[in-house]
Amino acid sequence: MDNGMHEKLLGSEGKEVGDFKGRVYDESKKIWRVALPGIIARVASFGTIIVTQSFIGHISSVDLAGYALVQTLTVRFANGVLWFLLNLDISWEVGALEAWTGFSTAAFKDLLPVIKLSISSGIMVCLELWYNSILVLLAGYMSNAEVAISAFSICLNINGWEFMICLGFLGAACVRIANELGRGDAKATKFSINVLITTSVVIGVFFTILCLVFGHNIGYLFTNDVEVASTVSDLSLLLAISVLLNSIYPVLSGVAVGAGMQGTVAIINLCCFYLIGIPIGALLGYVAHLEVSGIWIGMNLGILTQSLALSYMAYKTDWDEQVKIAAERLQRWYLKSSEEPGNNGHA
Repeated sequence: MDNGMHEKLLGSEGKEVGDFKGRVYDESKKIWRVALPGIIARVASFGTIIVTQSFIGHISSVDLAGYALVQTLTVRFANGVLWFLLNLDISWEVGALEAWTGFSTAAFKDLLPVIKLSISSGIMVCLELWYNSILVLLAGYMSNAEVAISAFSICLNINGWEFMICLGFLGAACVRIANELGRGDAKATKFSINVLITTSVVIGVFFTILCLVFGHNIGYLFTNDVEVASTVSDLSLLLAISVLLNSIYPVLSGVAVGAGMQGTVAIINLCCFYLIGIPIGALLGYVAHLEVSGIWIGMNLGILTQSLALSYMAYKTDWDEQVKIAAERLQRWYLKSSEEPGNNGHA
């Protein structure tokens, strides 16, 4: 009898483990189905910037510094504006095209809340993109600005290239969290968050190890200048830490966006980046004379603070309550089609 009971317990435990593995596999498939196309597109697009910088860097360090200023300041600033406008455009399309049966006042039904969410998303992205641009400006006032800007931009672009992978998971987090909340499944929402963060962190650890192993020589891929390459080597440990942090906060940002908490994330970004990261970076760089390393330490502290704040927010969020909120939004924004009984196709 004892043996039979023992076998049943083992069988039950094995079934639970098998079910858990199956759930992880199914969730991973859903995540990668959303994340992979975005990752490929972003990595390929940002890769052109990396290759261009590599060619220019081997011409001269002055050209490398000039390219860094133009690419980091102008391109990132423009991308921030484009992201902001894209979010507004998406909000208009979502509001205007729901249950489209011809132009009517239904196209504007509850459009203002959607626009507010999209503006919050745009501000959130702009604050992140412009953060690095301001740090490059700070590097431009160092004693050896040419070397500082060149080395800082090389590390920043390497970090940005890996960050494109994390942006794919940010998009996947938005979709998966919104889907599960829309389905009314709080447990599935929390499970999806765990799988997303675990997957992203594993990838982040892999690239962190690569930065630690090849950090002392990676600068020579972008320049022949020994001083610039040496400065990149000095920043390699801080770069590895940044890559690891990259694997955490984008996913948490995506979780918040999927739950419609963009406004809160925008406030967190503003406080962590512009009230903590930049001031500390300026103090360490100029007052403590740590030069470009001080600026990067300040950047990492801002990102670390943001990651902790987002982690706390995700931990304290009542996901059952978020399910109710999502249901209320769906009910408020839902329009019956003209084919449904009791509806003449007008709002």
